[in-house]
Amino acid sequence: MSEAIDERVRKTSALRKALIRPELGAICGVILVFMFFLSIARDSGMFGPEGVMNWGIVSAQFAVIAVGACLLMIAGEFDLSVGSMIGFSGIIIALFSVTWGYPVWLAIIIAFVLAMAIGALNGYLVVKTGLPSFIVTLAFLYILRGMTIFIAITSTNKTIIGGVRDVTAGDPVAWLFGGKILVGFFQWLADIGLIDKYVAGNKAGQSVVEGIPMLMIWAIALVLFGHWLLTKTRFGNWIFAAGGDSQAALYVGVPVNRVKILMFMFSAFCATVFATCQVMEFGSAAADRGVLKEFEAIISVVIGGALLTGGYGSVVGAALGALIFGVVQQGLFFAGVESSLFRVFLGVILLLAVILNTYIRRMITGER
Repeated sequence: MSEAIDERVRKTSALRKALIRPELGAICGVILVFMFFLSIARDSGMFGPEGVMNWGIVSAQFAVIAVGACLLMIAGEFDLSVGSMIGFSGIIIALFSVTWGYPVWLAIIIAFVLAMAIGALNGYLVVKTGLPSFIVTLAFLYILRGMTIFIAITSTNKTIIGGVRDVTAGDPVAWLFGGKILVGFFQWLADIGLIDKYVAGNKAGQSVVEGIPMLMIWAIALVLFGHWLLTKTRFGNWIFAAGGDSQAALYVGVPVNRVKILMFMFSAFCATVFATCQVMEFGSAAADRGVLKEFEAIISVVIGGALLTGGYGSVVGAALGALIFGVVQQGLFFAGVESSLFRVFLGVILLLAVILNTYIRRMITGER
């Protein structure tokens, strides 16, 4: 006698499992983008060591803020204050270290504490008032930007504060955000002829790739942490549940409000990582830095397969979306294409990724 099959149990094929992966659209986008630039910019140096480092750094910048935006969007919320948070955190670091003379490590810690406190306030207002996070964080986009400019002008009479490099020498925490690793390894590669060297100037004889900046290490670490948190922990299940159906999640004991507040704080943390790395790289802070970064983070996440409605997404997909960002932005430069077309390419990729994700989801779920 054959065993009865429960009709409520649906067998899932390998193809179906592949199609419902959130990052499918981003994977397709990465392949298409690399094929495109390999065909038009192969001989431009884009895929040489220096070129790879250029678009790798840009991609890492996008990835840092995309991880925070991804987890928050999966939890069903948005943070439009990310860009203003970047400018705010940078000014706080510069003011405390350069203008007011505090140790750089302390200035960095203060910036993180203040940013995460503001993130917690964002989350608290969203969960307690029931207002859409779009509105609450849009308000903070303007509040933070105005506050940053006001603090900078009243403290220094300018909106750009330089001199950060003069106070960071020997500071271990500053190195964690502005240092480089494997410097000797890349110099050795240059010495044996595998990488070019500078031939003139004060860097003559040095490798054109001086090392891997800590920004890229932070990006990799945040992507790995976000992926682990989302896929290997109970808290990751709570994030999906909070964004998928918060009311049902509450009924089964998921602390939805706590999850959302923590994700707002993590988004602020990622923005401050980005800001700190920028301050250490440029040696200065500017009140207007971070403009439009909130939208670039959200676009990276959407390209990566996350739904705007929450409950579905992938940190790996968001990282791939950030990679697309970096490759397209730098690829246009290497190909000699007008830089203003960057956003045209980005919009096309975004539209194609969303259409692909929507089509696949409808095909799998049977929605119309």
